[in-house]
Amino acid sequence: MSDTQLTVTLSGGGLDDARAVVRALEDVFGAPDGRPADERATVRTATFDSPPSPQAAPSPARAALSAPVTVTVQGTPQAVEAASTTLSRAFSTRDEGAAAGDQERERQLLLVP
Repeated sequence: MSDTQLTVTLSGGGLDDARAVVRALEDVFGAPDGRPADERATVRTATFDSPPSPQAAPSPARAALSAPVTVTVQGTPQAVEAASTTLSRAFSTRDEGAAAGDQERERQLLLVP
């Protein structure tokens, strides 16, 4: 397991919406530790091992959502930037804010149908 990870936290929307978000990130980060599976969960998470220099997917397939989904991505600055850019290309997004530390960054996006 890599020491460099990207953690994705999703709230809002349904299980299919969470899975669509995770699928959009798989081209960049590979398969997560597990795919969202609990129908009743209100918050879902996925953790990806991140390559040292991740690059955003050039043009992921546009995906439809059934409801707005709030996504928080947390990891290295490069991983967060690659994930944010990939999600912005795959969904209609609004940047809801960011926080930066010495070696880690967090960004929150609202994905809208």
